[in-house]
Parts: sequence; C-alpha cells; structure tokens
Amino acid sequence: MRFRFLNRFKRAYKKLPKALQEQVDRKLELLAENPKHPSLRVKRVKKTQDIWEATITMSCRVTFQIEKDLYILRNVGEHDHVLREP
Repeated sequence: MRFRFLNRFKRAYKKLPKALQEQVDRKLELLAENPKHPSLRVKRVKKTQDIWEATITMSCRVTFQIEKDLYILRNVGEHDHVLREP
C-alpha cells in the first residue's frame, strides 16, 4: 500500500511532539504491512461511509480513506479533535 498525505494531515503532523511523530511513523508502517493488526484498532468513523480511523496511542488517532492500493491520510492528532474533523 502507498500513502498520500493531505495538507491538513501534514500540518497536524508537524505540530505533534517528535516522540509522537515517531509513533505515528511506526503505526503507518504497520498499517501498510497489516491493516488488520489488533494494535491499530482500525474502524470506520461513525456517520461516514468511507473514512476510517486507526489508533496511534490511546489519545491519538489518524483518519484515512482507501482507494484501491492507496491510503489517503486525512488527519492526525488528539482523538476528539480528529474525529470531529475526520
């Protein structure tokens, strides 16, 4: 799987502390290798048809869409904020 990063994701990622950025990087590698890995807890965002979320930490999430062999990364950050604007 390949990744495409939306500008909103890039801006949010840059605001994260370095340690959290490293965790995001590791989880994205895991997502590319095995999207069904239990630690990712991938599920569809409520009230959406094609937006998914994955767990980075207990308080951090990443949202994305899937198009064939491409993950479109939409947003990353604090759980409640990210899910308000997936």
